[in-house]
Amino acid sequence: MYWSEFLTIAFIHLLAVASPGPDFAVVVRESVLGGRRTGLFTTLGIGSGIFVHVGYSLLGIGLIVSQSILLFSLLKWLAAAYLLYIGIQALRARPAQAQPVEGETHTRTARSAFIQGFLTNALNPKATLFFLALFTVVINPHTPLPVQLGYGLYVALATTVWFTLVTLLFSQPRVRAWFTRLGHWFDRVTGAVLVGLGIKLAFTQLR
Repeated sequence: MYWSEFLTIAFIHLLAVASPGPDFAVVVRESVLGGRRTGLFTTLGIGSGIFVHVGYSLLGIGLIVSQSILLFSLLKWLAAAYLLYIGIQALRARPAQAQPVEGETHTRTARSAFIQGFLTNALNPKATLFFLALFTVVINPHTPLPVQLGYGLYVALATTVWFTLVTLLFSQPRVRAWFTRLGHWFDRVTGAVLVGLGIKLAFTQLR
């Protein structure tokens, strides 16, 4: 009975998660600079951040946020400030002595990587609007709550699987070696992308 809804959600989510954005940029950066372990913990943080969106969508708060310019603007500026912060940190990267690809070139704890992934996803207003669209347009209001929760669990799991694959790709020794040859320039380019996303987000208008 709910297969039509589920397949629609799965298709929309596939398009959304595959499009480059803050989550993708952060996972690639952490995977290349910190290795597979750091990338995977960042991915787990992103997957966990999905539950924030699922939670307020089930509670109906997402609709309130979408209708309130003040609340949306607050969320938007928090997210933009966070992206600008981590982007500027990356832009300030300095040349370092060459290290083996197998070693850690990016000293970040598992907890720190998880928190960064979590905040990157949880503070993303585009994710807010994505889940708002799912729970107000795609999902029938009469769909049982457990089924809606199941949809949310699928999105969280699918997001985690996708970025796990991204991590496995960009943490490969050959891929890391290619990126790390660029050294601090790779970090700076990634930082510029994050700053650009932050600026673009800051000027996003509620429609």
